[in-house]
Amino acid sequence: MDRIHEILKQYWGYNEFRPLQKEIIRSVADRKDTLGLMPTGGGKSITFQVYSMSVDGICLVITPLIALIKDQVENLRSKGIKVLAIYSGMSGREIDIALNNAIYGDYKFLYVSPERLGSEKFREFLIKMKLNLITVDEAHCISQWGYDFRPSYLTISDLRILFPETPILALTATATQKVVDDIQEKLLFREKNVLQKSFRRDNLIYMVRNKEDKMGYLTDTIRKAKGTGIVYVRSRTNG
Repeated sequence: MDRIHEILKQYWGYNEFRPLQKEIIRSVADRKDTLGLMPTGGGKSITFQVYSMSVDGICLVITPLIALIKDQVENLRSKGIKVLAIYSGMSGREIDIALNNAIYGDYKFLYVSPERLGSEKFREFLIKMKLNLITVDEAHCISQWGYDFRPSYLTISDLRILFPETPILALTATATQKVVDDIQEKLLFREKNVLQKSFRRDNLIYMVRNKEDKMGYLTDTIRKAKGTGIVYVRSRTNG
């Protein structure tokens, strides 16, 4: 575990891990399928990034949005970490180069969308890779989107057949107990294993006010508020 602290300091500049990060890393290091529940901003990505940097092989990261892929890829590259990404809009040649680099280069991460897993060509390249970890980011999509909007999320479990010994790390910031169980079932976890950080935010307050003059109340509240804030409305016409 000394190695992961060295990596954290060298690439991220932190001396210590945030709560639960080290526990998740230790869990996947023990080859356990793991579901990590951490609030937004809790540092979910560091768990698989630091772990995969500490061992041989490449980490396959499955995430739903191109914007998320590009953001994490840019962040890793800015740290001098070799990372690949395959997403819609790339030419066939660009994809071939990326896949060959994933097999024969010393890259540490390959980011893809769940739909990419359905490509026979991609799978032919994938089985030649030395995967140290399969990470499913925004894992709640398996339950919330997988049945209709993003059915490809339900095929991620096929990776268990291709890589039976490679641990799966599912990460999300929000999940009910039903979703927690669904994620582990759909990803064919070898045994249930959930690591969760409290979602309590002492600096956040949620209040409900029933007011006839909503705009007047809102205006008065804004005048009294110190600093900056955000006002959410039902639609643009409300603004």
